[in-house]
Amino acid sequence: MTPPPEPPWFPIRTERLLLRELRADDHDDMHAYASDPDTVRFMVWGPNTPEVTRERMAFVLDQQIRWPRDTVDLAVELVAARRMIGSISLRLDGRGGAEFGYAYGSPWWRKGYGFEAAQALATVAFGTLGLHRLQATCDVRNAGSIGVLEKLGMRREGTLLRNQRVCDGWRDTHIYGLLADEWRAR
Repeated sequence: MTPPPEPPWFPIRTERLLLRELRADDHDDMHAYASDPDTVRFMVWGPNTPEVTRERMAFVLDQQIRWPRDTVDLAVELVAARRMIGSISLRLDGRGGAEFGYAYGSPWWRKGYGFEAAQALATVAFGTLGLHRLQATCDVRNAGSIGVLEKLGMRREGTLLRNQRVCDGWRDTHIYGLLADEWRAR
């Protein structure tokens, strides 16, 4: 695995967003989206209880002490509102690739924030980190996430059937991929 550059490659600033490490005072914002049934409808977790959100927050804050690390979870802050509207993560696979994922509170959907954050993370992944491949997965029913991934230029590489349990049963999962040379050629 190529070690991450020092110092950490974040925070990442976009026109409207700041992708940064979580802070303890993000708890209420995190719980607001993580406990919302609409937000987590297609996730393999949630809706969170206050205890689950506290445990997740404690875990992420503990992980942030370590550097370098293979998984980076970042708060997505809407700069104008000075509040966390979701999160995005990047998990290095040790072979020149990474998987990323995200979750945003339903009040923040269809405003372009998901694409803006994903594009910023992909730029860092293929530029600063020099990765060869990015991948992501999503529930086949999640039209919003499919739109973000395809707008990013990702290719649907396959579908796993009934591979993840979600609140309403077993879900089918699309797998998306994007190579560095495809990113540069877009």
